[in-house]
Amino acid sequence: MYGALGSLVLTALTTAPAPADGLGRAKPPGGGTEARGVALAAREAADRGIRFGACPASEQLPAPVQCGTVSVPLDYARPEGKHIGLTVSRVRSTGTRAERQGSLVYNPGGPGGSGMFFPLLSAVKQWQTTARSYDFVGYSPRGVGRSAPLSCADPARFTKAPTQAQEHPTAAYKKQRIAEAKAYAQGCARRAGRDLPHFTSLNNARDLDVLRAALGDRKLNYMGASYGTYFGALYATLFPGHVRRMVFDSVVDPAGQKIWYESNLVQSAAFERRWGDWQRWVAKHDAVYHLGHKPQQVAAAYERARQRLARRAAGGRVGPGELHSAFLQVGYSDSHWARSADALAAYLRGDDRALRTLAAPDPASARASENSNAVYTAVECNDSPWPRSWSVWDRDNTRLARRAPFETWQNAWMNLPCAFWTAHQQRPLDVGAARHALPPTLLLAAERDAATPYEGAVELHRRLPGSSLVTERGAGTHGIAYGPNACVNRHVETYLLTGAVPWRDASCAPRQEPVATTGAKTSDGVAG
Repeated sequence: MYGALGSLVLTALTTAPAPADGLGRAKPPGGGTEARGVALAAREAADRGIRFGACPASEQLPAPVQCGTVSVPLDYARPEGKHIGLTVSRVRSTGTRAERQGSLVYNPGGPGGSGMFFPLLSAVKQWQTTARSYDFVGYSPRGVGRSAPLSCADPARFTKAPTQAQEHPTAAYKKQRIAEAKAYAQGCARRAGRDLPHFTSLNNARDLDVLRAALGDRKLNYMGASYGTYFGALYATLFPGHVRRMVFDSVVDPAGQKIWYESNLVQSAAFERRWGDWQRWVAKHDAVYHLGHKPQQVAAAYERARQRLARRAAGGRVGPGELHSAFLQVGYSDSHWARSADALAAYLRGDDRALRTLAAPDPASARASENSNAVYTAVECNDSPWPRSWSVWDRDNTRLARRAPFETWQNAWMNLPCAFWTAHQQRPLDVGAARHALPPTLLLAAERDAATPYEGAVELHRRLPGSSLVTERGAGTHGIAYGPNACVNRHVETYLLTGAVPWRDASCAPRQEPVATTGAKTSDGVAG
């Protein structure tokens, strides 16, 4: 998971303040040197273009989707030095030449997520009108998939199971996880070597401009979800004159002091609220799941399952850690609610088949899982200073876990390698644009989103003058564009086709709650 809240006083941080530009914003590391490197790389990319052809079998992207590669500098301060190749996918717009508006580039989040699948969505009903006007372009950011893949550990060891997940960890368990975090940070440094400091959000934003040029587009049309909104916002800050249309779906709070330690703590608190939403829904459907007619009873049922799995893993592979990872998904999307409740109910009745299907790690995806985690770790650790003292982490997460135990410590363990990071940690760029520097941009947010709490959308809205915020009230699914909410979809489609945003911030009624079902998978549509 990206993110965290944390101590308001980030002690033991060693990076000095960056100089400010005329608007009072911190300049990006490298300043003019890296800006010149981007301009040079973009000119070269525009001259070369992208040679698209059939996608490799490993991408599982059938025709008419095509794939290619764009070359970007590893270090924009040295654009003539080492380059890496980013994999790109594309499907052409389905409309007439008169309807075509260029490329729509998509990033699904992460850090560590790949958007290579995005062209496939052009055939999905909700997206088809937009697909008449745009080439749908996906890509794997640096370090992800086949784009100069990053790894910090042996995938088989990284995905070993079963694992524990203590909501209030013992001193011995903390000592074990500290050792694992140190080893993981050392693995990143050893395997990536001198390349490691260059996996950053700022470089993801710079890569986006080179991709824009390689596609032959004078200005960028972009849709980013979750973490994709953060480096999209960095792009808008660095290259405001290159923006045509930008959709920010489920917005990361861009405030520099929250990147990334504090935002992860904020996120953990929000997941507790969303966890409560699921418990209330399950309790309302006690006649279906028989897990209790009160949220507290549902919580107790989950705890019984967690304790039972700590004693004996289901199928030898699903312990408390795997249970937690699977049930964390109910915080991301309503589409997981019914299936998770059904699996929990069946397990407590003595049938673990549904739980094993839901939660057991898939050995076939071990390499991709470790790669995604490696990129996540490298980007977040490089992006900003983190507390170096374990006592800060222990204090902040112990305090938070008293009121938000579900996700707090698991999130802390995921991010703890950043306390032992050896590569340089930047100071975050202050996101924002001057009035009239950007065309109108569109922000989307669910009011009860846990992964990117709603306050982040409000903050980015404030920092991007002329932007418009569309809120799905009373809802909490993460990623809301082109899902089941017709009101949200109407705003997105209107913006992408015409450039028009609501003249006032808009509200949409929540999507319908999931139907309580048993023995079947459910879906609420395409999430961003």
